[in-house]
Amino acid sequence: MYPLLFTHVLTRFDPETAHHLGMAVIRVAGSWPFARAVRAFARPAPELAVEALGHTFPSPFGVAAGFDKNAVGVKGLEALGFGHVEIGTVTAIPQDGNPKPRLFRLVADRAVINRMGFNNRGAEAAARRLAKLRRSGAVVGANIGKSRVVEVENATADYVTSARMLAPLSDYLAVNVSSPNTPGLRGLQAVETLAPLLRAVKEAAGSTPLLVKIAPDLPDDEITAIARLAVDEGLAGIIANNTTISREGLATDAGKVEEMGDGGLSGAPLKERSLAVLRTVRAAVPDDFCVISVGGVETAEEVQERLDNGATLVQGYTAFLYLGPLWAKQINDGLVKLRAVRAQIGR
Repeated sequence: MYPLLFTHVLTRFDPETAHHLGMAVIRVAGSWPFARAVRAFARPAPELAVEALGHTFPSPFGVAAGFDKNAVGVKGLEALGFGHVEIGTVTAIPQDGNPKPRLFRLVADRAVINRMGFNNRGAEAAARRLAKLRRSGAVVGANIGKSRVVEVENATADYVTSARMLAPLSDYLAVNVSSPNTPGLRGLQAVETLAPLLRAVKEAAGSTPLLVKIAPDLPDDEITAIARLAVDEGLAGIIANNTTISREGLATDAGKVEEMGDGGLSGAPLKERSLAVLRTVRAAVPDDFCVISVGGVETAEEVQERLDNGATLVQGYTAFLYLGPLWAKQINDGLVKLRAVRAQIGR
């Protein structure tokens, strides 16, 4: 039913409007009296629970940052079966983001290009929302980025401001230095620049687990260097990875893609590179180091493949737009079936 709704209704709206409509439905799913029924229907099987970052994640599969920028849909997303929600990217200073249009569908590729530009209501507003969610039972991470009006040389203080407000209210904190849509941001991934930034944010985060989110476009040796830096600086994990600036191998007409302009590409085309980045990171860190894999997953088989290749947790976003609100339940049910088959074969 959802594919028909997507094809004949949602594609009539521009992608950003469609997202807001979908978020409204998600918020309803997480509100009384609907949440109890939705949760009973979509709750992950107990055997899917994962212990990581000092918390119990009901499922290894969660929502990546970017979907719920302002922590308004957490209850609904949790009710729909996602094992955790990473809100944001949140900036210390509220900002509108880049001019519209800034979100584009590549239906033939099951992909999206976005140049949203960290549009969000700011860390103070996010902190208020997170405070109300503390008793909800949802596992919530907060992804923080640089405010656009802040110069790159002052980025550390800007990140620290967000960390101080959000870390005490989050189950983990993620430092985003890898979005392609904020000028100068990816330059912060250079080890010599990243080390003091992470050190300062970690101090501000206190006991809250800290992770760093990296780009898939880095060479493998730089990915390895960042992974080792994260371990050396005492971080709790790495999120691999953000969107890509690559446009290689797309089925969508090249002229149309060019018209869409700059931005990060997410969805199915990122699948192979994301898996490769996961393998590179896992090879560089200890076995107990948390690695969250994100990029291109659509099915339970693909989520399990990430777990088999060393991911502690897996996140998704873009396929939600194409597969609909039952996506998490489909992933969770599929994981249970896959593991049952494996157990049967192993007997």
